[in-house]
Amino acid sequence: MTYISPQNQKTVTALDQTQLNALAELIQLWGREQGFQQIAITDTDLDAEQSRLESWLDKGYHGSMQWLAEHREMRTKPDQLVPGARRVISARMDYLPPDTDQIKVLKSADQAYISRYSLGRDYHKLIRKRLAKIADNIRQHCDAVGIEQRPFVDSAPVMERPLAQKAGLGWVGKHTLLLNPHAGSWFFLGEIFTNLPLPVNNQRHKDQCGTCQACLQICPTDAFPKPYELDARRCISYLTIENKGPIPEEYREPIGNRVFGCDDCQAICPWNKFAKPTCEKDFHPRHGLQNSRLIDLFLWDERTFLKHTEGSAIRRIGYERWLRNLAVGLGNANPSVEVIAALQKKKEVGVSPLVEEHIDWAIHRQQNPRRRRRKIKRTSDTLPVRSAFYSQ
Repeated sequence: MTYISPQNQKTVTALDQTQLNALAELIQLWGREQGFQQIAITDTDLDAEQSRLESWLDKGYHGSMQWLAEHREMRTKPDQLVPGARRVISARMDYLPPDTDQIKVLKSADQAYISRYSLGRDYHKLIRKRLAKIADNIRQHCDAVGIEQRPFVDSAPVMERPLAQKAGLGWVGKHTLLLNPHAGSWFFLGEIFTNLPLPVNNQRHKDQCGTCQACLQICPTDAFPKPYELDARRCISYLTIENKGPIPEEYREPIGNRVFGCDDCQAICPWNKFAKPTCEKDFHPRHGLQNSRLIDLFLWDERTFLKHTEGSAIRRIGYERWLRNLAVGLGNANPSVEVIAALQKKKEVGVSPLVEEHIDWAIHRQQNPRRRRRKIKRTSDTLPVRSAFYSQ
């Protein structure tokens, strides 16, 4: 028995339903062998997400991330990424490192807070390699001509959270992250698109956020216009990672010591009491980044930065934005002669106008200490203009 892949007209030797069910069970086994905590299969129908995506993009909430607006139709049409795709194998892998004292670090103004997902090795290559191994196992098991499949990990226009929700891995919470009742939200997602008509999981999780609004209320920059909607332009993760320009001055004090990403909306979530520390050694902290002093990281030269961020997601922002973020952190640190001297020395050595502007702001803050503004409220969708420092 055969079926025809509709997009590329390749003939694929079909498995009967019993064989497909057995293969789905094998995929679960292969997933566990590759270190995934959960694997589930869903169809590719994302039509319900199209209007929501269009509305979010039309509001400009994606900021400068133009790649989110590009190929927008492809995001809801998986068969445009993988011809003839009929199923999505969705997988999750826990990443929370053990004993990183995240709340303690956040409350220490002189330490650098780095989002917990980036303390170890970059997850992209690790998870993609393991998904590719599962895909290879599927191909070898089927021994069929015409199988089309491809693994994804943040590498293409894939709506990973809606797909994971459809597959039954959890529900999308008010903070727009996927929540699992047994694991919270401290996990990575990855997918394999395939044209095999595997049996789908029809058991989905109900939204269990209830009346809780902890994640919305804790956000330092008030980045959630409403539940289940994120204005990325105000999100600290966007401001410190995706944003390539100056950090608007309005957000600098609320950023505090968060120099790469932010975990506040996860850390406060009651469901994360069920999160389990990862067993993946590659996700454990390296180079003491889980509790380093801001000033020590700021004193790195570019060669040291490249050495200590090799194989890390942190490297993608580059040395310039690393210094930009740390300058903001030092501006919010406890007043110190040592900090001012470090800022002035870095400026004297020579930095880009972008970094210099943030150093000037930090020196001003250090020399004129006052109680830090820890949270700002959203007044409209209008964003602040460039800071006065940058336009001087």
